[in-house]
Amino acid sequence: MSKGSRALSARAAGITPSLTLAITAKAKKMKQDGISVIGFGAGEPDFGTPEYIIRAAKAALDKNFTKYTESSGMPQLRAAIAEKLRRENGVSYQPAQIIVSNGGKHALLNAVLAVCEAGDEVLIPSPYWLTYPELVRTADAKSVFVPTKAENGFKLTAAELERAVTPATKAVILNSPNNPTGAVYTRQELEALARVIVEKDLIVISDEIYEKMVYGGAEHISIASLGEEIKERTILVNGLSKCYSMTGWRVGYVAAPLHIAKAIDGLQSHGTSNINSIAQAAALEALTSAEGESFLSDMLRTFDGRRQYIEARIDAIPGLGCIKPQGAFYVFADISALLGKSYGGKVLNDSLDAAEAMLDAGVAVVPGSAFGSPDYIRLSYAIDKADIEEGLNRIEDFVSKYV
Repeated sequence: MSKGSRALSARAAGITPSLTLAITAKAKKMKQDGISVIGFGAGEPDFGTPEYIIRAAKAALDKNFTKYTESSGMPQLRAAIAEKLRRENGVSYQPAQIIVSNGGKHALLNAVLAVCEAGDEVLIPSPYWLTYPELVRTADAKSVFVPTKAENGFKLTAAELERAVTPATKAVILNSPNNPTGAVYTRQELEALARVIVEKDLIVISDEIYEKMVYGGAEHISIASLGEEIKERTILVNGLSKCYSMTGWRVGYVAAPLHIAKAIDGLQSHGTSNINSIAQAAALEALTSAEGESFLSDMLRTFDGRRQYIEARIDAIPGLGCIKPQGAFYVFADISALLGKSYGGKVLNDSLDAAEAMLDAGVAVVPGSAFGSPDYIRLSYAIDKADIEEGLNRIEDFVSKYV
């Protein structure tokens, strides 16, 4: 072992690089080399940040709003978030219970670090967003994956949750609307989960970053809105990245019981201090301007059209299938019929093999192995409709060689 490798902490050495970013990087390199690649890996809307938000950022710069703010975020922004949660989600928080962080990932990391430590178990329904277990690992806690069933729409049931709880269980992570499956929990499903969480005295970290991206009559319900007992055990995580197409601005937040919010503020004050002041000014305008509604409406209409198209195309390709996504902007496609098959000397043993082979066919997808589901691939429809059509043509041609 080299001296350099000994210098790494076990925590840093144990983190697994993101397969999502790795596939995206490969696709970008191929494009730079002049190779035609359709990328379905996008984890961000393909819409620009709305102009009214950009104007607010420019105005903040013109006013030289460039100094430190409170580590938890400027008071006006936290008040606006509290009002948003009351108005849209039916849950009441004081501004002191809200901490604004450097994006949703940072908010999730803060939440995990505030409540988890060595010896704790964190339940993560599978399929799961690939970052969750890495955040748990950072806190020296243990991820326990709870498999969900396709026939249940990949949603955790109360019975599955109850069976997974042990004396070491500290928390459960819920994500609705879900990445990668597009699943959206109903009120009844969340009420059943909430009863178990309260009975077992667990903490729920509720990742609601895709909350406004729901389709076909689905409704986003925040589990924190289902009563005081569950609210006192909920760390609600959200942000502006997806719904306002502000991924690069890095604005996320948590809303939590006061003692947890204070602990998160303490962590953040030493880790990053406040988030970018200009981004905060832009976020305040995003949350308080009426212009946001028309932007969101247009974006959702576009996404829904793409969703219906990609879902129908996948179901029509022999060897592929998917469950109808109700939220976010992903389709989780079942490729199990392809596994074990070979073409041109390439055997597809799992979704990672399939993703690598599809790159050669000019298509970049994210292997389900990254989400704990080696029989699936994730396709984002946050890309241009023409690219979706061409990409699916290439996927259909690819699949025909293995079926």
